[in-house]
Amino acid sequence: QVQLVESGGGLVQPGGSLRLSCAASGSAFRRINAMGWYRQASGKQREVVATITDGGTTNVADSVKGRFTISRDGAKTTVYLQMNSLKPEHTAVYYCNADFTLRTYVGVEGWGQGTQVTVSS
Repeated sequence: QVQLVESGGGLVQPGGSLRLSCAASGSAFRRINAMGWYRQASGKQREVVATITDGGTTNVADSVKGRFTISRDGAKTTVYLQMNSLKPEHTAVYYCNADFTLRTYVGVEGWGQGTQVTVSS
């Protein structure tokens, strides 16, 4: 089985910063390929925020470029989202996503449980 556990969400004032973390665990996967962050605001569809490949290539949505940075640890099992200069419109549930290659060489996609980010004064 595979699991993604997020942390780091919360309430922050406009202009503040938060750092989200997502750790992958489990014995069923051989490797983790791309990882990423998505978000879903109330009443809206889930959208991609940023992704990072196992080689370190990043892609950040235009709406948050220059404010948000995605990174990955050396073991490539944890992905981070550094969010700076936050605005109320960044309020959403943020979800971690990862593409796994299982020990059986089957590819599966995993999602975290989501972490709430609220930007408000």
